[in-house]
Amino acid sequence: MRGDATDLAAAIRHGSLSAAEAMQASLEAAVLQEPLGAIAYLDAAMGLALADVCDSERQSDPERFAALPFAGVPTLAKDLGGPFAGLPVTAGSRLFERKGGEADSDLAARFRDAGFCLFGLTTSPEFGLSLASEPAIGPVCRSPLDPARTAGGSSGGAAAAVAAGIVAIAHATDAGGSIRVPAACCGLVGLKPTRGAIPGGPSFGNHLAGIASELAVCRSVRDTALIFDRLSGKSRGPFPDPSRVDIDNGRWRIGLLVDTGSVYPTEGDRLAAVEAAAHTLEGDGHEIVPLSWAEFELSVAASGRAFADIVSVNLAALIEVAALDESRAEPLTQAFAARGRTLPATSLWNTLNEAVLVSHKLWALFDRVDCILMPMLSSAPLAIGSFPSDHADTDLHLERMTAFAPLACLANISGFPALTLPFGQDERTMSLPVQLMAPMGHEPHLLSLAARLEAEGRWQHRFPIAGLPS
Repeated sequence: MRGDATDLAAAIRHGSLSAAEAMQASLEAAVLQEPLGAIAYLDAAMGLALADVCDSERQSDPERFAALPFAGVPTLAKDLGGPFAGLPVTAGSRLFERKGGEADSDLAARFRDAGFCLFGLTTSPEFGLSLASEPAIGPVCRSPLDPARTAGGSSGGAAAAVAAGIVAIAHATDAGGSIRVPAACCGLVGLKPTRGAIPGGPSFGNHLAGIASELAVCRSVRDTALIFDRLSGKSRGPFPDPSRVDIDNGRWRIGLLVDTGSVYPTEGDRLAAVEAAAHTLEGDGHEIVPLSWAEFELSVAASGRAFADIVSVNLAALIEVAALDESRAEPLTQAFAARGRTLPATSLWNTLNEAVLVSHKLWALFDRVDCILMPMLSSAPLAIGSFPSDHADTDLHLERMTAFAPLACLANISGFPALTLPFGQDERTMSLPVQLMAPMGHEPHLLSLAARLEAEGRWQHRFPIAGLPS
């Protein structure tokens, strides 16, 4: 590993570099790495001003400064979600103009309270509707590991920025794998928290019936654990705060899934990484319980239907309420909105009922196992242009996304937490990600297992963090 946000915060705290120097390094890296298309909007003046405030506080109130886990650390918000005051979000769409900037969301306020210095927005596909981040308004976001391939979506810009070392950590959102898929594409750690764990207020309307969550893409498990601990809880939203469990360091039952069926097959090297992770955990004394695709197949299909209906209806409602000129949107976006407008209420109701049953079936699985280890992606990150938005075939688009990440939506629809991390690299030096899923509130178990797998050292970040002393 070549450093993380915790290392950068420590360097600033101990005076190895100032927050202003860290910010300047990130700004310079942003310019150098501009061809990656990771950043959709940059405000250097904002970043430098926030860094100066941090440096002043380090001198005037060192005790309070030292208590902030990410004090002085430069970061970027996603161009979807939040919002963050002063950062004009467009959701990757020409339907909005980059002007103004709303007040902080509850989550944005917590980012600032953790000490982060924000200076821009990362690239997202239009309205987050893709597992690639290539909005028609630009920029096209590419993986730092192979610029000919996607960085994933919809938090692709965030993942590219972190993997390239422009920032050490970045805000991200996940409604259908949008934290985990980009993390998997770029060799990062991505956690989709339990439904209700992260605040979505004060405006909860765009949280897609509970399937969306916000957190970050990270370079290490410890960064993931630290930011989750700092941002979660007391969400004061429509869902209760999950009850967090204490870590039991005994023998856990790890459900192992190494099959995604004949319709959505996963390549052998990715399945081998999952099996290797299982072997590591088994060596620690945990029990491996084989699981079959048949136990997931119906839930995966129901999750896909629920995702499609929820995002379509949500988009149609947003366009109507905000009186947006839909004709300016990408053809695929227009098609999803049309799908939402014509969807019968009974059909939506049926898919929402199916979503409840997805949760119930997973709870039944968790009577047998404590955690599930499974694939994250079916293949290496796809080539740029693999998820085009210049057509109106929503079914084709949804099928392409499911084929790439068959198990991504399961955590969103069920509400369960899921985490991905790299566990080796393939012959093209792309990361081999694995995914862990646990019962609601069991993030400590996920993070503990992930830390153990990370300790194997099978993946090393290719790019150092801007400004971090050697």
